[in-house]
Order: sequence, then structure tokens, then C-alpha cells
Amino acid sequence: MTKSDLPFGSEFSPSQVELDEVLELAVEHEGDWKAFENAVRVKYFDSHRTTSAYNRGKLANNTKLGMIAYGIYDRAGSALTPFGLQLRAARENPSEMYSLLAKHILVNLRGLTLVQCVRDMQVAGETVDLVKLRQWLEERGVHFPRGGKHPSMMRLWLEKAGVFTEGWRIDEARVRDLVGSDAREIDALSNLSQEQKAYLRTLANIGHAGPLASNEVEHLAHTTYGTKFNEKNLAKDVLYPLRDLGYITLTRGTRRPGRGAKPFVVGLTAKMARDVIEPLMAQFSNQIPLGLRRLVRKPLAVVLTEIGSHNKQVRGLALEALGFKLMRLVDLEYVATRLRASATGGAEVDLVFETDRLVFSRWQVQCKNTVRVNLDDVAKEVGLVQILQSNVIVIVTTGKIGPEARKYANTVLKQTNLCFVMIDGADVLAIAENPTTLAGILLREARNVMQIRKLEL
Repeated sequence: MTKSDLPFGSEFSPSQVELDEVLELAVEHEGDWKAFENAVRVKYFDSHRTTSAYNRGKLANNTKLGMIAYGIYDRAGSALTPFGLQLRAARENPSEMYSLLAKHILVNLRGLTLVQCVRDMQVAGETVDLVKLRQWLEERGVHFPRGGKHPSMMRLWLEKAGVFTEGWRIDEARVRDLVGSDAREIDALSNLSQEQKAYLRTLANIGHAGPLASNEVEHLAHTTYGTKFNEKNLAKDVLYPLRDLGYITLTRGTRRPGRGAKPFVVGLTAKMARDVIEPLMAQFSNQIPLGLRRLVRKPLAVVLTEIGSHNKQVRGLALEALGFKLMRLVDLEYVATRLRASATGGAEVDLVFETDRLVFSRWQVQCKNTVRVNLDDVAKEVGLVQILQSNVIVIVTTGKIGPEARKYANTVLKQTNLCFVMIDGADVLAIAENPTTLAGILLREARNVMQIRKLEL
């Protein structure tokens, strides 16, 4: 059998067997896998009159192999695994039992990658079928054999828990309920004040060892989370407690004549990396394609270096990582990649992000590794707004944004409810040097929109 990154599930699916029943059969015949297999055959496959006795036995064997692949049955002990026993303990409550299995699939068996891949295909307007799904999963470094039904079996189990409805339609709220993917639930943050959480989350989003000016981090935290800080008490309320908890280091700047003391310089500790940044990155990594995970963990300056690579694939992945890193600085949630980098020769990548802070908004992001963004580039994004139902268009370029492109964007601003964020090459370099400058860039763009849309009452 060809190696697969997704679990084998042939004859182990809710269309073939009842989960609670096969769990009971496994316990009844514990220590004797042949007896378990025979019991499965009698229960589910002996009614297949047109199938030979040998093949009916193979079907039962496939059920057992599927349970092994899903981590439910232990081949060596011929018994349920600890997880299998956990499922059996929940059998009186089918909803709980299927939820446990769905969470296991999502977190441990690459189910989240499958869900994200389906999202990407749907946003791209692709019909989800096994042939196309196999190609898209391959791009993410996930393989299953040609002709295999592995994703379909996973979908059926996930459907039992409400993750998929009506075929491949995803219930996003159900996914969040099952995997707790909201990174705001990191244990290390649970006992902190709202201000301390926002500050520490902002540092984690930056993922930068420092040094960073404490007031600049505060500005980005306020921009990202809307949290109000008492500037006079920032050290007492936020910085000292985080230092005493071992998450940050503080260095006091020297006093400037007539201007008071310089703000503290903030650095991150190994405890911060272990307790906050790594759990955050682990949750964030579940959202993104496998090939990008290496780059997303790298400093922005390194990503920019790889954007200049002569290798198209390296350049395309780096460009996509640029979009991820910029939007992660303000803690937006990745939804989908509308156009794969491989389809553009590394020239452009389109991403979709969302946030539910204060109000829902969808951010449509285009990253371009070109000398200049022109009017047609902006017009294409505006044309896609109706399809994606976006509220914000973000244009990121390593080059410049041409005057005609800006003029057209301003015209759209006057006539619609769309907002634009234009980030050019100089902005990208500034953010790479000091990530907190993104707050000032977003404020600049927001003020531009306000000025253009000023109401005359």
C-alpha cells in the first residue's frame, strides 16, 4: 500500500459501521484480533451475498486497519488504545463521542489541513472532488494515494460532528468549538489583565527578540486590540508585572535634557518563547500550508531576502509569507489563499483574512513582487470584492504604488464603503526594521480614508 499522510479509512466510516458497536466488539474480543475481525465481518459484511467469503473477510480486515490508522485500535495488543477507550466511555452520549473523534482527526490526523485546503478551493471557485483535492493537498505537502478515498472517509466522520454539512460545506463555528483554535485562550495569558494580555499578545505576534521601545509596542497593541493603556502607569500596570512573571526584560533609556526619560526597551525571554510564542505559532501553523510554516517563523528581513531569490518557488512562498506576517502583526485570522503562488510564477499572491474584533471585517490582501502597482492591479481587486464580500483591500508591494493606482483607489473610496490599505516597498522595509511601525502605517491609511470621506453636514 502506498504511504499516505492521511489515515486509511476504507470500510471504517459511518456509512459502513456504527462507531459505538465496533468499539464494543473490540472490548468483547480484547486480545484476539482475529476474533474481533470475525465479529466485524458477521455484524456488517456477511450480508453482502454477492461478495465472496474471502472478500468479506478483507472488508472486515479493512475496518480493523482503519481503526488502527485512526489511533483507535492497537495492533500489538489487539485492544483499544487509550483514545479508543476514551471514545468508548463516551458511547452513551453520541454527540460527545463524535466530537472527541472529530477533534482527534482535526488536531492529530491533519484534519485541519484538509479543512483549510477545502476553504482555499472554495474561495478559488473550485469544485471539491477527490482528484482536485489530491492536487491541492500535494501543494501543502500532504499525500494520499492516487484513487484513495482517505479525505472522503475523514469528511464523513467530521460530518457526524457537524464540521462539514451538505457535502464539503464547512461550519466554521463548529471547527472553532472543537479545536479551540482561538489563540487568545493560551494558558499563559489566562490570569493576566486585559492590558497585560494585549501587550504580551502583541509581542508574541511580532515574534521579535527586541529591542523594542515599550511605547511603540503599546501603540501597536492599541491599534490591534483597541485596548486603552494608561501611559503614565504603563510600567506599573503592565511592564513590571510582565517582567516579574519572567516574560520580558526591561532596560531603562537614558534621560534626555528637557524631554524626560526615554521609554523602556523591551526584550523577550526564553519563558516568553516557551509559554506564549510557541503555543501561538503552533495554533497559527495549523491554519497555513505546510510549505509556509518554515518562513512564517522567520524574521521579516529574512523573508524579504528570499523574495529576491532567483528560484520562482522560493520567491512565491516568501511573497505569501510576507502577507501572512504583516496581517499576523495585527492578529487577523487567516481564511484562505485565493490564488496559489505556483500559479503566478511568484509574481503575486492573494490572501483572505478576517477579524471579529468590535465588528466583523474581511481583508482581501494582494502581495506583489513588482516594480510598480498600476491602476489595473487595483481595479482587479475591486472587481473581486463582490465575490469575496471584502471590507478592506490591502495592497502590499516590494516596489512602488503608481499615482494612477492611488488616484483610482481614492475614487473608489469616495463612491463605496470599501477601505484601502496601501503598503509600499519603503513601508515594508520600515516594518522589517521595526514591526511596530505598522501601527503608524495603518493609522496613516485610516486617516486618508477619513479625509476623503469627510461628511459635509
